[in-house]
Amino acid sequence: MKIETFAFCLFANASKKQKKMSEKLSAVEHIKTKSDGLRGTLKESIDLDNHTGNVRPDDETLVKFHGMYVQDDRDRRAERAAKKLDKLYSFMIRLRIPGGVINANQWIATHEISEQFGTGTLKITTRQTVQLHGLLKHQLRPTIQAFNTAKLDSIAACGDVNRNVIVSSHPQISAIHQQIYEYADKISTLLLPKTQSYYEVFIDGEKIYERSSEADPLYEDRYLPRKFKIAIAIPPSNDVDVFTNDIGLIAIIENDVLKGFNIAIGGGLATTHGNPNTYSRLGSIIGFTDTEEKTLKAVYEILTVQRDFGNRVDRKLSRLKYTVDKLTVEGFKKELENRIGFKFEPERKYTFTERSDRFGWEQNHQGKWFYTLFIEHGVVKPEQKQFLYELAQLDVNNFIFSGNQNLILGEIEESYKSRVEALLLQHNIEKQVSALRKNSMACVALPTCPLALAEAQRYLPELVTKIEPILAKYELSNDEISIRMTGCPNGCGRPYVSELGFVGTGPEQYNFMLGGDRLGTRLNTIYKEKQTESQILAEVDVLLGKYVKEKLENETFGDFTFRTILN
Repeated sequence: MKIETFAFCLFANASKKQKKMSEKLSAVEHIKTKSDGLRGTLKESIDLDNHTGNVRPDDETLVKFHGMYVQDDRDRRAERAAKKLDKLYSFMIRLRIPGGVINANQWIATHEISEQFGTGTLKITTRQTVQLHGLLKHQLRPTIQAFNTAKLDSIAACGDVNRNVIVSSHPQISAIHQQIYEYADKISTLLLPKTQSYYEVFIDGEKIYERSSEADPLYEDRYLPRKFKIAIAIPPSNDVDVFTNDIGLIAIIENDVLKGFNIAIGGGLATTHGNPNTYSRLGSIIGFTDTEEKTLKAVYEILTVQRDFGNRVDRKLSRLKYTVDKLTVEGFKKELENRIGFKFEPERKYTFTERSDRFGWEQNHQGKWFYTLFIEHGVVKPEQKQFLYELAQLDVNNFIFSGNQNLILGEIEESYKSRVEALLLQHNIEKQVSALRKNSMACVALPTCPLALAEAQRYLPELVTKIEPILAKYELSNDEISIRMTGCPNGCGRPYVSELGFVGTGPEQYNFMLGGDRLGTRLNTIYKEKQTESQILAEVDVLLGKYVKEKLENETFGDFTFRTILN
């Protein structure tokens, strides 16, 4: 056989193999690669398709990369279907706020935008940012333009890219909090997609950007196989649940000097009911980096390993945790070290002692004051919203979103503290809340999340109210037991690292999870499946009764259930 013929056969076989592999890719992979830098037909969907409140099918995928989700009011589906009407479509917009800090002017802008567009409700997420729900399609462009004027954006807040980078939120836990917080912005900027489609579609209208300027060595034209999350913890606080992230950075501090970061990989919580191949996983620490350059290089190349080795066929198995387990932790580490060109140092010692927010007034090493406001499940109530709007107009503080869905009023000078206290009193903001309620967390779920199987955000406050008398009966009202609920198994409210976890399986039914520890370093497991409210309350009564009688000294509820019930 001639060399030319042999070469042609090799090329033909390779092409057939590549085509076969391409055919196996999930539909989302094809949408991304043919999207012209995430543009797709978004302009046409928004400007021309007036017959529907939705965008075109492929654009439903692409709009996520711009920080939006298509939703509809599930409470009204049946009513509208009976009238032969389209679903009541709307959009959720999520901002990209690395580290979760905005200034007073940006809060005012966010408040006013929420009043003008959407439902008027501000929702603080578990990833230190805010979401607006209920925006209509024709409101997308003016909403994003208004945010852009306030120097806020929603780029890469969703989609198969690195999402909002979060950091331990309480500045008073470390004298060098600011130095560590700045890593969030550095990492977020480093990992932003290069495409300018966000500006072209939503801000500049007809302006066309040079495609040559959009060459993206990180994401290429296929982006990541799935979403990617990064958290930075500042011991002794693990308020970010660092091990539940694809990458977890744990700051190592000695004598108020940042020595570097322990790096954990492969955390992730989402599962699928009935699919044993899916599972929750906590991150594995692979080593320590002692310089900013090495840390950023390692973070960047972890994404390239996931880009090249992650599962692009089955999206349920595409998160980094599955890639780590496929390659093994040591195999992943070896591939990573080949790419970064240096060896990781051994893990450094650290200690977590807290995960809850520090409510009320706290003062940092500089004498500045911080007030943490309890926001139940991140839903800013009207009276809270008005208080915060008036406070922002005083321009005496910034606004810090916590990973526990609360809001910290930050860096308040001593001379302004009394003005904040007066507003708190005027609006009756300081109210007594039980320890269980303060340590509760829930995802949005119904009526807007298309994946929800059960209630969460709307129901958990009611369930906590019914559990509180049981706690009082056993004199446990001040016990800071963590309770979390999600409407589906995807884990947005991080129920798998709580002491009392509830995962929706169907209308008014939940898998009851036990055994997680209080600091977020151990997963819980299913205790009882498909429990109704009456069953949950009966079980909680029995469990708390046993806990009071049989617990060891200083033993938390999660440690007790792990020791006595699950083992």
